[in-house]
Amino acid sequence: MDTEGAGALGFRARRPPSADHTRPNQEGPFVSSPRAARNLVCASFAAALLAGGASDRAQAQGKLEARYTASLAGIPVGRGVWVVDVADDQYAATASGRTTGILQVFSGGHGSAAGRGTVNGKPLSSDYASTVVVDKRTDVIHIAVNGGNVKDFSAEPPWPPTPDRVPVTEAHRRGVIDPMSAWLMPVAGNGDPVKPDACRRTLSVFDGRGRFDLALSFKRMERVRSERGYEGPVVVCAVQYVPIAGHRPNRAAVKYLVEQRDIEVALAPVAGTRIVVPYRISVPTALGAAVLEATQFVSRGPIGRPASATTNAKTF
Repeated sequence: MDTEGAGALGFRARRPPSADHTRPNQEGPFVSSPRAARNLVCASFAAALLAGGASDRAQAQGKLEARYTASLAGIPVGRGVWVVDVADDQYAATASGRTTGILQVFSGGHGSAAGRGTVNGKPLSSDYASTVVVDKRTDVIHIAVNGGNVKDFSAEPPWPPTPDRVPVTEAHRRGVIDPMSAWLMPVAGNGDPVKPDACRRTLSVFDGRGRFDLALSFKRMERVRSERGYEGPVVVCAVQYVPIAGHRPNRAAVKYLVEQRDIEVALAPVAGTRIVVPYRISVPTALGAAVLEATQFVSRGPIGRPASATTNAKTF
């Protein structure tokens, strides 16, 4: 289940269901895969998943409960829930998601993820785990991090060894963050955190199998209105995918993402904090834009210390 490339951002092309299922690593026009589902869960996107950040010591207190819909060329293909607690210098996040609509017919999938860590100028992961089931195949990731350095990790099933895959070394697992925590982005200074500066960062991500950067830069400001919760400005960032290790450079999906200059993420604030998170992510594909967008974005603060990440996990 080699899902490298677009999985970094939550979307990957997949061969139609009529294709030869004895060759699981083929590419095609359908969007689905274990890593794609996991990053949908993480509002993941591939996922990423933080370099740079705020000078403030603590990020105050707040809680976000958001529901997202995934679509391809305007057709709904999935939905997910993301819950984030921030209290003092700690955070806990849980997420769940599943395929829906026409994609459910071709490739049913569901998954959940949870992460914890500290946020003191920038998020530092301590523990991340995800489980994704697609077509009765299960993909399980666990990452333990201390001070930005991976201390232990597992990924089942492992990717098959291939001579063209860039090896992941110990150095690649230093100074990184998991693909969920990377999207918790503190913004330095005072006043409204929804500003161009929020985009000026690079997310240095290890996802359990590969190492990649997501380089963000300011693109424009917009206003959004969710069905429930947030109404107001978002800052839209251009995203450039930069594979570092664990990928196969000649794969079509990897080349496609590296060459893309129209990948975007729109960031909205978590009330009571100076943290912004994805409200919408858009990735161009041959069939049209693959979009993950919040339909409900409810945040409030202050709250107490975050509960165990697994305590608040939601599935549906």
